[in-house]
Amino acid sequence: MGAQAPMLDFIFAVTHPDHWHSINLHQHPSHYPLHARALGSSFVSKVQEITPGVWFNTFVPMHGVNIKYGVTTVDTLCSDLLNWRSLYLAGRLHKPIRIIKDDARVRLTQQVNLTSAVRAALLTLPETFTPSSLFSRVASISYSGDPRMFLPAENRGKVDNIVRRQEAQFTELYQRLVVGLPGIRWEGNVIEQDLSSQARVKHLRKLPEELLSRVRRNYDQRMDGAMKRGADEGVWWLNVAGDPSLSKVLNEEMANIVRYPATVQTLKGLVSAGLGKSMRYTTQKIGKWWSGSSSKTS
Repeated sequence: MGAQAPMLDFIFAVTHPDHWHSINLHQHPSHYPLHARALGSSFVSKVQEITPGVWFNTFVPMHGVNIKYGVTTVDTLCSDLLNWRSLYLAGRLHKPIRIIKDDARVRLTQQVNLTSAVRAALLTLPETFTPSSLFSRVASISYSGDPRMFLPAENRGKVDNIVRRQEAQFTELYQRLVVGLPGIRWEGNVIEQDLSSQARVKHLRKLPEELLSRVRRNYDQRMDGAMKRGADEGVWWLNVAGDPSLSKVLNEEMANIVRYPATVQTLKGLVSAGLGKSMRYTTQKIGKWWSGSSSKTS
């Protein structure tokens, strides 16, 4: 028997979620669990508003395949792309995607999001590395604090699989952005970057607001008197950029951003999918995890 086809993921960013769900409930009631149909679109949109601001309908049969689609607002999507408040949506868009309907505002904020992902990855990578290492770092950002990655419900090799299967698409998505940044040279299968504090601080200070504020608090709490922030903010950030533990701090803080929204969304799945679909989804995840573990040990 062949392997089951993967479920296709979609994100729909809408302007008026209550109205959108009202129409969708009328046209496709089977996409929603029974209690959501009974309580109506206002209930669905209220649940959607809870961090990270997404409602998912899952195991929806469509043209011979199963799809999962998340509904969010344009404002929520653009805010996360710019600021990384939850990294739930922004992290999903770090991977190659296909845009069904273009939107100028989303397109602009998505370019900021991709550049932010490159900057964050560069600050955690050595002087010389391969494109696949860069892509793996970028793709792993949204999984770093996801509680499912620590349970037998997710394939541990998921990030490597994503990169290996779509390396050409990752290259198309990121190469132009990478070579356009200062201090970066990409020759064939080797990328080199300038690791001086002066070069790194340019990446650091342009990170998204949420991550940058968390890094600032982290260093404020643990720096000794010699590195406390004083009148010259620029010198302070230059010292942070040259700190050997910056990579560890960034990884910790990105994981901290992801953890709470990912946990809440996992719990919201019980409401948006219903118990039956949630159990089916979890069973499939555990099956994939088991198959991946078995293939590694065989």
